[in-house]
Amino acid sequence: MNILVLGSGGREHAFSWKIAQSDHCEKLFIAPGNAGTASAGTNVDLQVNDFEGIKDFVVKEQIDLVVVGPEDPLVNGIRDFFEAQSELTKVLLIGPGKDGAQLEGSKDFSKRFMERHGIPTARSRTFTVESLDEGLNYVSSHPTPIVLKADGLAAGKGVIISETPEHARETLKEMLVDAKFGDASSRVVIEQFLAGIELSVFVLTDGSNYKVLPEAKDYKRIGENDTGLNTGGMGAVSPVPFADEDFLRKVDERVIQPTVNGLKKDGIDYKGFLFIGLMNMGGDPYVIEYNVRMGDPETQVVLPRIDSDFLALLEAAAKGTLDQASYTTSPETATTVVMVSGGYPEAYEKGNVISGIETASESLVFHAGTKTGEPGQILTSGGRVLAITGKGSSVAKALENSYNGVEKISWSDEYHRGDIGQDILKLLN
Repeated sequence: MNILVLGSGGREHAFSWKIAQSDHCEKLFIAPGNAGTASAGTNVDLQVNDFEGIKDFVVKEQIDLVVVGPEDPLVNGIRDFFEAQSELTKVLLIGPGKDGAQLEGSKDFSKRFMERHGIPTARSRTFTVESLDEGLNYVSSHPTPIVLKADGLAAGKGVIISETPEHARETLKEMLVDAKFGDASSRVVIEQFLAGIELSVFVLTDGSNYKVLPEAKDYKRIGENDTGLNTGGMGAVSPVPFADEDFLRKVDERVIQPTVNGLKKDGIDYKGFLFIGLMNMGGDPYVIEYNVRMGDPETQVVLPRIDSDFLALLEAAAKGTLDQASYTTSPETATTVVMVSGGYPEAYEKGNVISGIETASESLVFHAGTKTGEPGQILTSGGRVLAITGKGSSVAKALENSYNGVEKISWSDEYHRGDIGQDILKLLN
C-alpha cells in the first residue's frame, strides 16, 4: 500500500514509525512532516488544510490510504471533500467526516451528544456574549472549582479551571468579550469540576465495530506537580495501573458502546479514532471530553506497546472490516517525556540547534517541532520539540530509559518536567 500521513507533530512521527514497520507498506509519505518523519518516509511540502493540493498528490502518487493526524482538517471536512471527488472514491481514509468531528470541534455539541445518549459526564451549561450576564450570575452561584471550556478548537489550551468565583467571572469575560481564544471562545461551556484521576482511552472504529487500544495518562500542565498553564501535553504513561479490568469494563459498557451506538443512531458514519478523556471518580468513569484523533503525546506511548501490524488495523477500520481484525499488546510499560522550548506554552525561540539525539540509544525519540538546518543539523521549530519514549518491565524502568534519553539531548533554553509518572509510582508503592 501507498500511505499518506497528514501532520507534522510527534503523533505523526509515531504513526510513521509504526506504519513503516508493516510488510504491507510500500511507499510512505508525510505532509508536511518534520525532521524525524523524514527517517520513516518521504516528507511532502503540503499543509494539512490544502485539500486541493492533497487531492492532486494522492492521485499522482496513487495513494491507497490517508491517515489524518491532527483535528483541524477533520473539523474542516477533509473526509467530506474526499467523498465528493470522483477521483478519490477508492482512497481509504482514517478520520471522521465533518459531522462526527464536531465531537471535538464543539464542546457544546459533544455535551449534548453525551446527554442524549446517557453517557456519564459533568453537568454543564453553555453561554455566549449575548448571555454574558446570565453566565456571570451562574459562575457566581456555582461551587468552585469550576471549569470553563472554549467551545471550539484551541490547540489543547482552551480549558481553564477557576478556583474562585471572581476568577471564573474574569475568565468568562476574557473568553467571551476579549476573545481570549479567538472564535473558539465565542461560546463557552461551563461545567462542574470532577475530582478524581484522569486517563485517556483510545478506540479505533469502523462505524460499527471497534477495537480498544492501550490506555494512557498524560500530563497537561507546564509545571511540576501539575502547576502552571495548560499545554498540549508534557508526558504520558501506558498502561495506567489504576485502570484495572473492572474499570475498563465499565468504560466499555457505559462510554464506548453508547458512543459508537449513539453515532450510528444520529446517522454519523464514523471511521477513525475516538480519544476519550476520562475521569476515574471512585472507580466510575466520567467523560471529560472527546477528541476525534489520537492524542499527542499519548500516541508516543500507545503505539510502541502494539506488537502487531498497525497498518493492517488501520486498513480494516477504513474498509469496515474491523470485526475481522485483531492486534496484540506488549505487557511492557511505555513512558514519554516531552522536551519543549523555554517559554512554551507562551512565546518561545525557534531555530536552536539540537544535539545528542543519536546518542539516546535506550529510548525512542519522536520529533514534534523540528526541522532540518545545515547538513547534519536538526533545529527546533515549535514549542513541543521532542518526545522521549522509554519502555521497560515496570513504570520505574521505563521512566529511567526516558530520562536517560532526555539527559543526552540538549539545546539552548530546553525545558522538561522532571516528575512525569511520579504520581503513578506513588500509587504502586
